Amino acid sequence: MEGHPNVSSEVELTAEERRAAEAVFGDRLPLAERYVHHLATSGMERGLLGPREVPRLWSRHVLNCAVVADLIAPHARVADVGSGAGLPGLALAIARPDLDLTLVEPLERRCVWLSEVVEDLGLDNVTVMRGRAEQVVDLIDADVATARAVSALTNLAGLTIPLLHGSGQVLAIKGRSAAEEIEKAAKVIRRLGGKETEVVTVGDAVLAEPTTVVRIHVG
Repeated sequence: MEGHPNVSSEVELTAEERRAAEAVFGDRLPLAERYVHHLATSGMERGLLGPREVPRLWSRHVLNCAVVADLIAPHARVADVGSGAGLPGLALAIARPDLDLTLVEPLERRCVWLSEVVEDLGLDNVTVMRGRAEQVVDLIDADVATARAVSALTNLAGLTIPLLHGSGQVLAIKGRSAAEEIEKAAKVIRRLGGKETEVVTVGDAVLAEPTTVVRIHVG
């Protein structure tokens, strides 16, 4: 990218990543590549992610998030809580133009960056909303609430489940501690209306390391 001579080589897709990216993004792969360049340049410069993450943007971040689209029904309204650098929200919006995404982010500088990227990519299925999840409950009625690296499930349940207004699913991207987090959060989830909570993996067919998701069914 202009002004960033070393970035192209750092974020270039490996053969394995390219196969996965083509399967996940199809003809929208150029948009995904442009998003990755934003992450590696202005995203890093503005502190949305650290320089050590740049070589891992595709495998650890963008593809890891985009495969979650497999769990979302067509034309769903999705609220991405604590969207930060747009993960998973922007990755989902690129992979699934049928989805209606609202990116919920409390920090102004992150909202400015997200808005710039949305405009540059021409994503007409994305709204950036500044605020904390608990402050925007009355402004959002989502079918799906997503989150990644926001907080432990005991706290995250209270930030996401209310956005569904009684019906839908929470998809929280988690790591190896997913089952343990579910156990700790079980009472909170039930109190908030969660009917069934499970750990699912997605991306098994295309990713070397599939994505672990805690799925909470509500209503």
